[in-house]
Amino acid sequence: MERFSIPKGTRDFSTTEINKRNYLIQIIQKEFELFGFFPIETPSFENISTLLGKYGKEGEHLMFKILHSGISLKKEKDTSFIIRSLLMNKIYNKALRYDLTVPFVRYVAMHRNEISFPFKKYQIQPVWRAEKPQKGRFREFYQCDADIIGSSSLSLWTEIEFIQLCEKIFTKLNLPIIININHRDILGGLAEISGIENDLWKNFTTSLDKWDKKGKHVVKKEMLQKGISLKSFEKIEMYLDIKGDFVEKKKYINTAFQYSKKGKNGLKDLNFIFHQIKNFSLKQIKLEWNITLARGLNYYTGTIFEILPRIGYNDFSKNSIGGGGRYDQLASCFGMKNISGIGVSFGLDRIYLVMEKENLFKKNFSEISSRVLFINFGNEEVLYAYNMINFLRKKGISTQLYPDAVKINKQFRYANKNNIPFVISIGKNEIENNKIRVKNIKEGIEIEYNNIYEIAHQLLSFVS
Repeated sequence: MERFSIPKGTRDFSTTEINKRNYLIQIIQKEFELFGFFPIETPSFENISTLLGKYGKEGEHLMFKILHSGISLKKEKDTSFIIRSLLMNKIYNKALRYDLTVPFVRYVAMHRNEISFPFKKYQIQPVWRAEKPQKGRFREFYQCDADIIGSSSLSLWTEIEFIQLCEKIFTKLNLPIIININHRDILGGLAEISGIENDLWKNFTTSLDKWDKKGKHVVKKEMLQKGISLKSFEKIEMYLDIKGDFVEKKKYINTAFQYSKKGKNGLKDLNFIFHQIKNFSLKQIKLEWNITLARGLNYYTGTIFEILPRIGYNDFSKNSIGGGGRYDQLASCFGMKNISGIGVSFGLDRIYLVMEKENLFKKNFSEISSRVLFINFGNEEVLYAYNMINFLRKKGISTQLYPDAVKINKQFRYANKNNIPFVISIGKNEIENNKIRVKNIKEGIEIEYNNIYEIAHQLLSFVS
């Protein structure tokens, strides 16, 4: 017999898992809308030209590219045809979505005359990355993004709004989190004072972003391999190792940025956020300045942040459950000048894993959502019962009819295996006597009713 499998990094989901995922989506979606974000959707794949140049080399390496529609390699005597066909622009011109931010900005560029600015939206859709699958890291996964895009004067209160949004969502989920925050200009300041050249900037940020995940020694080795000198690394090493709260860290790094305009600007922005956030009660959030946070994606320009669970932390190898930041120049790639954006992205799958691990799903998510099964006695009895079936469905009570007139015991076993709590039997005797038999499977109690209205009342009481 053939053994079936699915691609690595993808998953099937049971009804119970889908119900739990939908529960998370409903909470996130509701809070998005309470904060003034409203939905859009973009295609699952984009033109490759839309995505290239936005994520950096590592991001582009992890894109799932799509072959030209209908392309095939023909048998040719001239093998140079095959060589030419393997060139990137010859074999594909589309790719699956790598994230939701770049498609969002592309959407804004295409619809700029139809929308009003500032434009606030959310997207809850899957993305794809050709990563090596491992625990908490998939090739197909859902992101829940909220973004605002408008003029370049979007104030830092926008960042505070996003922190508040995180507080509301994770309070509803009863999941305490850490938000690590940093600023790309602070990283620019570190590059300035260490003498790291502009052409090594991307190498510096992508390597630095691995500091918490892989450790200082791995980052140091990688930076040296990428052309950053040992002298440059040693100049900033002490600042990357600083411990303490924002005020303590600021004391040390202020001196270093004495002659760095970028560094001063980044500190000024973070100082505003940490000062203002004191005015708000944060029960689920611990806000920390992480100087090594870089968010390797090319399009970030200002504040950046990463969200981590404060429980089950070690079980997921320090994988984040969300992140985001400010992107002031991404819109210019699509022909829109002086347009700034900022967004947050929650990883639905990683939130799910933490919630499941820590037993935070308090609701009962059964495998089958039906409340009632009607026994199938045959065509005549089904036709008689169908008005009642439709009546219960109109009342919002999930109701099934067993599809075949098989043995009654088999139909009851189906209800029991699928956690359907009530079974309704209307055979010839019930039709003649104008009665309806309802059995509570769990209690093993059977009651006879005179009409469907009484049953609906009882079932609605049970559901509530």
